[in-house]
Amino acid sequence: MLIPAHHFRDIERKPEYLQPEKCVPPPHPGPAGTMWFIRDGCGIACAIVTWFLVLYAEFVVLFVMLIPSRDYVYSIINGIVFNLLAFLALASHCRAMLTDPGAVPKGNATKEFIESLQLKPGQVVYKCPKCCSIKPDRAHHCSVCKRCIRKMDHHCPWVNNCVGENNQKYFVLFTMYIALISLHALIMVGFHFLHCFEEDWTKCSSFSPPTTVILLILLCFEGLLFLIFTSVMFGTQVHSICTDETGIEQLKKEERRWAKKTKWMNMKAVFGHPFSLGWASPFATPDQGKADPYQYVV
Repeated sequence: MLIPAHHFRDIERKPEYLQPEKCVPPPHPGPAGTMWFIRDGCGIACAIVTWFLVLYAEFVVLFVMLIPSRDYVYSIINGIVFNLLAFLALASHCRAMLTDPGAVPKGNATKEFIESLQLKPGQVVYKCPKCCSIKPDRAHHCSVCKRCIRKMDHHCPWVNNCVGENNQKYFVLFTMYIALISLHALIMVGFHFLHCFEEDWTKCSSFSPPTTVILLILLCFEGLLFLIFTSVMFGTQVHSICTDETGIEQLKKEERRWAKKTKWMNMKAVFGHPFSLGWASPFATPDQGKADPYQYVV
């Protein structure tokens, strides 16, 4: 496969030019099941804010609108739907945050490892000078995670993690469920305002009228803001999956060097084979098949 001229600066043609002596041996892998977590102050703060906003919406929906309502059927149905969507949103957030997005083993560009690849004349490999790793095709280095990430789309502070090959499904579900609970909350706020205008404000909530109005307005502002933001992110992610082109690849306008597949195949590659209700579940790990650990270019 031919490579454009602007890629040659990232490629070393022979093992000895990779300068493996500058790479320390990779650290011993942790015990099986070790949790992935990025220790970034900004990301941790954004993740906490995300949970706080969802829990604030839970508080207003339950204690301001549903529990004081005299229509028990309305309260039960909307309470179950909203809490289910909120639970799935937070579960998706946890999976997106705590799942390894596809990190390349750090520091594996050692002399022993390069020799074990048994490179043939004319074969080349990518090397990341920042994390000293043999870099697979379509992997990019994240300065926050300090690792090369397979099919890295972007680093999202709201989930305190990169969105990559292994956790893109959970990020898409997170944006979808946040958009749904935002829309649901806005609809309930609209009905509650109409109900309170028709009846006495002191009877439509267990809080005082000024407090009720402030809480509802804040929830309305939060719901509208997050509905717009997450809907745009959801649409962007689905488009990226269907075109099989990450956000970074679109931004850098990188030349396509991988096989083109149908949109349906691209969706199954992210959400799993075959299509099932597991696509909508943050607890179902997608079966993406085995990916080639390294991509060589002749």
